Amino acid sequence: MNAEKQYTDVFTQYRDIVWQNSSDCMNELRQGAFDDFVRLGFPSSKHEDFRYTDTAQAFAPDYGLNLRRFKTAINPADVFRCDVPNMSTQIFFVVNDSFYEDSLPRTSLPEGVYAGGLKAFSERFPDVASRYYGKAARTPDDSVAALNTMLAQDGFVLYVQSDVKLKRPIQLVNIFHSAVDIMANRRILIIMEPRSEARLLVCDHTMDDVRCLATQVVEIFAGEGVFFDYYDLEESTVSTTRFSSLYAEQSSRSNVLVNGITLTNGLSRNNYHIALNGEDAEATLCGMAILDGNQQLDTYTHITHRAPRCKSSELFKNVLDDKSTGVFSGRILVSPGADKTEAFQTNRNMCLTREARMFSKPQLEIYADDVKCSHGMSTGQLDEQALFYMQSRGLSRDEARTILSVAFTSDVVENVRMEALKERLRFLVEKRFRGELAQCAGCFCKQ
Repeated sequence: MNAEKQYTDVFTQYRDIVWQNSSDCMNELRQGAFDDFVRLGFPSSKHEDFRYTDTAQAFAPDYGLNLRRFKTAINPADVFRCDVPNMSTQIFFVVNDSFYEDSLPRTSLPEGVYAGGLKAFSERFPDVASRYYGKAARTPDDSVAALNTMLAQDGFVLYVQSDVKLKRPIQLVNIFHSAVDIMANRRILIIMEPRSEARLLVCDHTMDDVRCLATQVVEIFAGEGVFFDYYDLEESTVSTTRFSSLYAEQSSRSNVLVNGITLTNGLSRNNYHIALNGEDAEATLCGMAILDGNQQLDTYTHITHRAPRCKSSELFKNVLDDKSTGVFSGRILVSPGADKTEAFQTNRNMCLTREARMFSKPQLEIYADDVKCSHGMSTGQLDEQALFYMQSRGLSRDEARTILSVAFTSDVVENVRMEALKERLRFLVEKRFRGELAQCAGCFCKQ
């Protein structure tokens, strides 16, 4: 049985169950997504943007799906704690791919803000949900997003109405918890109306020693004058596979930061699609990964400038040890009429062993005049002279290597616009380079 057939068979056989356990807004898009998935299939290595990731093989195992929405016998608030010093977040949970509504910690959201389950949101605000859900994700071009759209039944929504400014960050914790191999189809919908402000931190954790597969689609709609931060912290396990696609649509004078940090994973594929649709919009896209063993991270970015005087800044860094693999393919498209664009793309990578592999392909397409655009890539090893110098000052080679590795990734962490989170990430990154299990230290999952 090929990988595609088992998912099309599941959808065909359990279509009614999927419909019954979701909302009208999500159901409206299922058949179209199914048709797109059947037409596209999983991308093969012949596809230029998937040369190094065997998507069909990743989806081939027989994963369990909770289509009937059985509740898990777990209270995530009991097994997960977040106590980052000086960072007071309002915390929410998704267990596998269901928003957790029972026994939640008390939260205090200002008027004009909704943070909660996607199914409940689409029932409470059907017109808003229909206006935005699935409107950024391009299922005709993305087969994994199509698969997610045809199977997803719930998710998380952050909806901030015009002129509302959230002072406390929102934190969403995605937890994998299962006794058997499991697949989760997660949705995150972020709707920021004009002149609103918010920050969202998403943390991924895997609790059990089983194979886990996550598809995730994130849609961000930033209205005029919006200020929004999206942080994605992946701390799963080597038996976890994640395919994530983020789509952001920005209006004039909006400012959006997307920062993805991978500390522990198995196989991850992260797609970022950002469209600057209004004048004077600004996007900052950055990420870093620390990989060892046989871990793999494949990053694809596509930033489109469609309006004049927009700015984008892109920075991705990877540190690869052992036999790990990193992939980066980044594209900046400056459309006709997007004059006075400023767009900068940088990819820097460091291989700590001869067996580590890094593949990088930065790209620029410019169809407008009077622009400032650049892109660059470098892949190398630790500076032996710097190592020798530090050892001559009494440091061990391992300690010198750790210090240089931390310094190499520091500018990605510096892009974090929350001081408490920035300080915690510095701690976690250093612990990771030292080979220590760093489960957020203060954040912990227990089985």
